Amino acid sequence: MKRASKFEKIAARCWNLLNEGKPFTPIFVIGTFLLYQFIAGLQLSYLGPLILSFFIVLPLMILYFFYDFPLFLRNYLWIPIVIYLVIGGEWFNALSLIALGLYFFFTVFFWGTFYYHLRIGTTWWNFKRFWKLVLKHSDSTSGNAQEQLPKFLLLVNVWQFTYVTLLQGQSLSTIWYGSFYAVVFLLAFILHRYLFDWKPKMYDQLAVVPDIEDLPKSEKVIVVVIDGMRKERFYEARTPFLDKLKEQGTEYTNMETVYPARTVVCFSSMFTGTYPHEHGIKSNMVWKLGIKVESIFDSLRKIGKKGRLLGIAHLVDSFGSDVDPITAVMKHDEADRKTIDGAKEIMRSENPDLFVVQLIGTDQIGHSRGVLYDDYIEKIEEADRLVEEFVEFLHEEGYMKNTTFIVCADHGQADGIGGHGHLDEGERFVPFIMHGPDIVKGKKVEEKRSLVSLASTIAFLLGAPFPDHAKGPVLTEAFKRKDQNEHE
Repeated sequence: MKRASKFEKIAARCWNLLNEGKPFTPIFVIGTFLLYQFIAGLQLSYLGPLILSFFIVLPLMILYFFYDFPLFLRNYLWIPIVIYLVIGGEWFNALSLIALGLYFFFTVFFWGTFYYHLRIGTTWWNFKRFWKLVLKHSDSTSGNAQEQLPKFLLLVNVWQFTYVTLLQGQSLSTIWYGSFYAVVFLLAFILHRYLFDWKPKMYDQLAVVPDIEDLPKSEKVIVVVIDGMRKERFYEARTPFLDKLKEQGTEYTNMETVYPARTVVCFSSMFTGTYPHEHGIKSNMVWKLGIKVESIFDSLRKIGKKGRLLGIAHLVDSFGSDVDPITAVMKHDEADRKTIDGAKEIMRSENPDLFVVQLIGTDQIGHSRGVLYDDYIEKIEEADRLVEEFVEFLHEEGYMKNTTFIVCADHGQADGIGGHGHLDEGERFVPFIMHGPDIVKGKKVEEKRSLVSLASTIAFLLGAPFPDHAKGPVLTEAFKRKDQNEHE
């Protein structure tokens, strides 16, 4: 198992500046605008108007940083452009074409082809599919063309309009800018206040210990998270081992992820039992390292037990030294294979009471090749075989005698570049299976449940206190009662 280097951890954080839509928009606008000025012949005497025009357009840039426009909200982003043109704003064709060219070069060729070839070994011809994914992508990342285009086109044109006006020695109208910015802000506020209504309902009370005395406890809990496994595609795939786990265990058919459904956010919520506004991880772009609340790993330490998480470098941002970071820079057909090999090594050397293993191959192929193609199904089927191999190893080595085994996804993936975050179709509900000697066989729990219940459920199974902010109730529906054990 090759561990993630310090450089990879830093590089992963830097990459998120270009991956996440919020930081990408201002970075791209500033870079594109400055490049255009250098091409046009920027002179030292122009720096004053250039800097002043930047500060004048900055409020609009901040507004577009603050507000996401995911899913159908992005359609409304063309309204400010129409208003800008109607009230006399000038459109600069050359600048707009350069911005468009740079955007599609970055997303389709640099990201979708060059980056993915170097990172996970996709073909040099990946751009032939990736451009379609960029145009379909609905999540608020840099690869969402339908959101990013109206954002950066408006910003660069307003900036250039302001800059040219200052260069020509003309005065700027405070009323013009104030009114235009106010209308854009009001539009964004109304859209998010009245149409942004698809967030999952949150638990508002702390989790409590179930008042059931005869529930058995586990010696170990092992969780395999198949990152980005879309539920409906999982059902379409040939997964004989995971199907067997469902038959011999309990399946939650309406297990809901958290909002926003980013990997680091989801893992932070799954293993603290609470939501982003409390644990502090609100996107994959982590501005301040570490969660603000207790995790399940902290809870286990209180009773002298040990938990480990084997996953990609991003997860260090939340859980620090509780993570064994594995490199994500390897061919997509090797990533999960090497992760399972690494998981075996950790079980032999550390024998943790809680062991969480993240398989990233499905998520990677969804992002690079799309979720509606055979590549994605094949990766789910590969994960099924590897989970079976891992469980067989656990049995052979004697780790499964009194172990609860959980398989789930942290989030689904939508169309386009395997989008996940704002809960488009295919993102919200995830596969979730519990199996073990204390788990009811063949049961399907159809009531809606949330991944935030994972932390308190693990704590209860291992006899640990709940993390201090855990809100998800224990998943008691899956547990056998004493009389059920006696009849089996």
